[in-house]
Amino acid sequence: MTIDTSSSPAPNGYGEFIADLKRRVRTTQYRAVRAANAEVLRLYWSVGRDILDRQRNEGWGAKIVDQISADMRREFPGQRGWSRSNIKNMRRFAEVWPASEPIGQQAVGQLPWGHVVTLIERLGTADEREWYAAKAVQNGWSRASLEFEIKTDLRKRLGSAPSNFATTLDAVDSDLAQQAVKDSYVFEHLDPDEHVAERDRERVLIDRIQDTLLELGRDMAFVGRQYRIEVGGDEFFVDLLFFHVTQLRYVVVELKVGKFQPAHMGQIGTYVAMVDGEVRDPDLHAKTVGILLCTERNDATLDYALAGTASPVAVALYEGLTPAERAALPSPGELEAVIEEEIQAQGPAAAPAPDQVPV
Repeated sequence: MTIDTSSSPAPNGYGEFIADLKRRVRTTQYRAVRAANAEVLRLYWSVGRDILDRQRNEGWGAKIVDQISADMRREFPGQRGWSRSNIKNMRRFAEVWPASEPIGQQAVGQLPWGHVVTLIERLGTADEREWYAAKAVQNGWSRASLEFEIKTDLRKRLGSAPSNFATTLDAVDSDLAQQAVKDSYVFEHLDPDEHVAERDRERVLIDRIQDTLLELGRDMAFVGRQYRIEVGGDEFFVDLLFFHVTQLRYVVVELKVGKFQPAHMGQIGTYVAMVDGEVRDPDLHAKTVGILLCTERNDATLDYALAGTASPVAVALYEGLTPAERAALPSPGELEAVIEEEIQAQGPAAAPAPDQVPV
């Protein structure tokens, strides 16, 4: 039986009931995320400890971090936690928080990984790190709030008396709670089957795109896959990066499995700008261009996204090129056909109709 709730008055007490139900759901979600977060922190701490032990006792050198990063990213391509800088943070985590007691029983064990990195990078003593970790949990600070309080020296302003770490569940509507439930470092380790399948589909599609671009015979040289760019201490990874040896320009290719989202335009534009600023030699190379490919159409959203984007990105960074230069570069339409063919070969689990946006 279907209940029409559009006009029926709510029974007595329903408002309180539904408010309590929502609170219980949020509390359950947050408890689950906290438990998963604690496991991620234990993993990261143990990785850092093992690297430290091997370097001290078996003579492993500093370059081992690069090797670990490469091997783990090859095995777990969807997990950004295995970047070189993040593994260094794991090592530092174990170094500055020795195992006097389990990490999960300390204040730091209740914080998202981004908060932990802030404590490691911004503070020089164990007392400071423990004090700010406890305050962050006690007050439900977001990472931005934690950084602000460290910068403005809250401990000095309040006095350095130790803050007792409460093990009770903090408010589910706090900034800390809201940030924790969106923490990608946690969710990438949960790894449900559907995420594995999605990454497998994406990997196959990128394989085909890479092969197609090289087979088109348009002077395209392969530069890298999941090409790493570091900006301001943060790492970003471009799906595919090519170099056109005749035009002397980089070509960024990004693939999105699923419907086009307006944020995709911002991301591809950012990656093109990063390659321009961090990789391209302006004295030698022409401006970088990009191709964004999505596996599902969303024409209405796409129209709005293009209308609301500045023209260099809206029409594409292909704009401004001569017809001859455009003809020498791969057409998104050619790649669209490859994606459609591969999706059909994979069967109904993959999305039906691809969309393509030259940028």
